[in-house]
Amino acid sequence: TSICLMALLAAHKPEYDAVALRARQWIIGQQAGGKENTGSPFDGGVGYGNSASGPHTDMNNTYTALEALYYSKNLAKDKPMVGAKDLNWAAAIHFIECCQNLPSVNPQPWASDDAKNKGGFIYFPGESKAGSETNAAGRVTLRSYGTITYAGFLSYIYADLKRDDPRVTVAFDWLRNNYTLEENPGMGPSGYYYYLQIMSKALSAYGANELQLKDGTTVDWRRQLVSKLMKLQQTDGSWKNENERWLERDPVLATSYSLMALEIACRGL
Repeated sequence: TSICLMALLAAHKPEYDAVALRARQWIIGQQAGGKENTGSPFDGGVGYGNSASGPHTDMNNTYTALEALYYSKNLAKDKPMVGAKDLNWAAAIHFIECCQNLPSVNPQPWASDDAKNKGGFIYFPGESKAGSETNAAGRVTLRSYGTITYAGFLSYIYADLKRDDPRVTVAFDWLRNNYTLEENPGMGPSGYYYYLQIMSKALSAYGANELQLKDGTTVDWRRQLVSKLMKLQQTDGSWKNENERWLERDPVLATSYSLMALEIACRGL
């Protein structure tokens, strides 16, 4: 529904406004713990509904929902619905924090403060698709990875956190330090094309046309991304990931991701 709402907004057709506003209200209604804080790290997020153990929220679904709400807020303001509600943004920020490797705001035992993971994000509290690691003291922490760190970073932007907020700056540092166009950091080829499109969204929204990497070099990520995708395009015009995880072997999906990344990257050139 969030993705469909983004498409309806992109069409710029007034006849879609009524259904777009209803979609916005439905998305808001999917927030877990939005009315009251139960103390669960899953409170404030959006996901796949409830399970026997409680709400099953995750960082990627939450980012997708927040994106749709962020871009539809002016429509909601211009054409208010009777009885319309807004998201509990404070609760949403609580959930985002609970997915970030940052012990200063996330008290969960798995939160990592080491240089490899600090500031990055995991899929949901207690689960990282990039796995875990055990330090010398025997403490198990969860590894940050590319796609979901961009999702968390963008979610903070959509929640109106400022650029100098420590939660934002440390996430940006992780992204700069792990910048690559060769893989989805921490996941290898899995989710590669999704990684490229969410990276272009996030860096563009943040206003970063260049990135200073940990070795001191500065890169023009827009030109590098466009060049990389041009080289990866197949002779029939499509893109395809040989890794089948998350359906990216489907050229329709991989091509959609690639065109979104190209459109956003080229817009700033």
